[in-house]
Order: sequence, then structure tokens, then C-alpha cells
Amino acid sequence: QVKLVESGGGLVQAGGSLRLSCAASGRTFSNYAWFRQAPGKERQFVAVIRRITGSTFYGDFVKGRFTISRDNAKSTVYLQMNNLQPEDTAVYYCAAGQSWISYNNKNEYEDWGQGTQVTVSS
Repeated sequence: QVKLVESGGGLVQAGGSLRLSCAASGRTFSNYAWFRQAPGKERQFVAVIRRITGSTFYGDFVKGRFTISRDNAKSTVYLQMNNLQPEDTAVYYCAAGQSWISYNNKNEYEDWGQGTQVTVSS
């Protein structure tokens, strides 16, 4: 079991930036990802990073605005979000898993954090 704790969410104006953090403790997984969920919508894949190699993939909507990174010494994964838009408003979740085959499928992840709210005003 791993414990994932997100932080860094908040209220920001359109065009602004936020950096989310996900501190992990307990079991080590191969992959760490960010998902988001807006009210009334499905949980959506944002980005994933492999703990050892640092390989990354992003959801199509990211379009170069977000960057996922990790600091293995601190057991922390980050999501730098730039040029935020109102449609980015959602609860952002950190997730941990082992499978790389379907990295954008929420069902592939074994543990989840409690989420952090990101609100972007227009």
C-alpha cells in the first residue's frame, strides 16, 4: 500500500500557473500519474511518469502547457501547469500503478490520493 498526498491546488486567474505536488510514502510503484475530474464528468488522464526512467506521456488536451516530473529522493511527483484556462478547473488526483500498457486508463492504477482542487477564473 502507498499513501499519496497531493498539495498545491488553489484559485488562479486564466493564464496563470500552479505546481501540484504528490508526496508518496510506503510501497514504491513503477508509474505515477495525474488525473483530473470536473463536476459531472469522467476522471480524465492528465500525465504519467515512470519512476526509474523518467519517461512521460500527456493527455492530448495538455498541448505543452503541463509538465510532470519526479524527485525520487523526496518520493514526490510534480505537475507544473502553465497557461491555465477555466476548462482546467477540476479536482486533480495523484495515482500510482505498475502497468505501462494502458497508462491513461484510471483502472490500471492501484492507489489514489485524496485530490486537490484547482479552480481557474476567467
